[in-house]
Amino acid sequence: MINNKKIYAFLFLSLLTVGFSHVFAQNKLPIIKATSNLVDIKDGSNFNKGSWTIVPEAKPDVLTSSSKEVIFYTDIDSIKIKVKQDLNWKYDFIILLNGKDSAYTQVQYKQSYLSILKTAKNYNNSTGTSIPKFEYQSMHNPNLVKIRQELKLDSIAGTGNEVSKIINLLHWIHYLIPHDGIHDNPEVRNALNMISVCKKEGRGLNCRGLATVLNECYLSLGIKSRFVTCLPKDTTDPDCHVINMVFSKDLNKWIWIDPTMDAYVMNEKGELLGIEEVRERLINGKPLLLNPDANWNRQQTQTKPFYLETYMAKNLYRLECPLISEYDTETWNDGKVVKYVQLSSIDDNHNIEGSKSKSKKVIIYNTSSPMIFWAKPE
Repeated sequence: MINNKKIYAFLFLSLLTVGFSHVFAQNKLPIIKATSNLVDIKDGSNFNKGSWTIVPEAKPDVLTSSSKEVIFYTDIDSIKIKVKQDLNWKYDFIILLNGKDSAYTQVQYKQSYLSILKTAKNYNNSTGTSIPKFEYQSMHNPNLVKIRQELKLDSIAGTGNEVSKIINLLHWIHYLIPHDGIHDNPEVRNALNMISVCKKEGRGLNCRGLATVLNECYLSLGIKSRFVTCLPKDTTDPDCHVINMVFSKDLNKWIWIDPTMDAYVMNEKGELLGIEEVRERLINGKPLLLNPDANWNRQQTQTKPFYLETYMAKNLYRLECPLISEYDTETWNDGKVVKYVQLSSIDDNHNIEGSKSKSKKVIIYNTSSPMIFWAKPE
């Protein structure tokens, strides 16, 4: 199995935190031995090979977990720890490396992202909030026509039904451009330019760039789509994830499409689900299925426990997307104004906000009405 640190470095802040100050009574602490500085961790049902590096300098080195049990496996020893579901709980022990270096280690309980998400379920279904209607650029726009022709999207989408075309485009962009969470996207942020830059420089795009490219491709084929920024509750957390919500006229609903992970989500009947439905099912513990070929950069298979119940549960607390879905949305020319709509629970809702700079003006309409945010295209 691929070391989970690879994907955590691209997608969100590690669940492992270090540098916590604590005073240990060394002679009272359990000790396990190691001759390698790499440790396997079994965190609940998730087994992460080589995901922990022994750092004697950290006093202590802290692992946070929301599971009921954590097991550390060194190359010659192990320790099983029962995690108490209490925010004040912690467990201290020592990993003795090569018989001489004591690595003071601590496990702390941390509330799961899924339990945090469950606190955000209260919405206000009133449609009284004054927010303009969502708009979608016509497929006949010259820029979208150019995208469709130059990328030969009719051929890529295929001759099957609408859903098969949506899925074919998802797979195509996922394998065309790798996910690159380290570098920023090109300044000119439209499909043709970003694909050209990636080919020329041998690079990828972050999740926002991938969703932007795919969004324009869908629009060019007359398929209504938005790219959606999925945000955590913690407003100081810089990590988020961007995916697409794509409207299927055949199904008469929005569906979840994630080009970074080549992912879509279904219920127990195999029916495609939208972001709203996935979020509701996570909160209420209903069955969810992830397509079996979901993956990150062809290096790591995605699983429901990690992708949906951990990573996306963290990032489904607030949701934001442009009011107008169109070509070149986030190429920031001087004086450009871009309007966004953010959906949040009642307690986290705010008034209309705005931010300005020399090159751009952003207006954010905040709403707690899912009826407004998930409105079907007219």
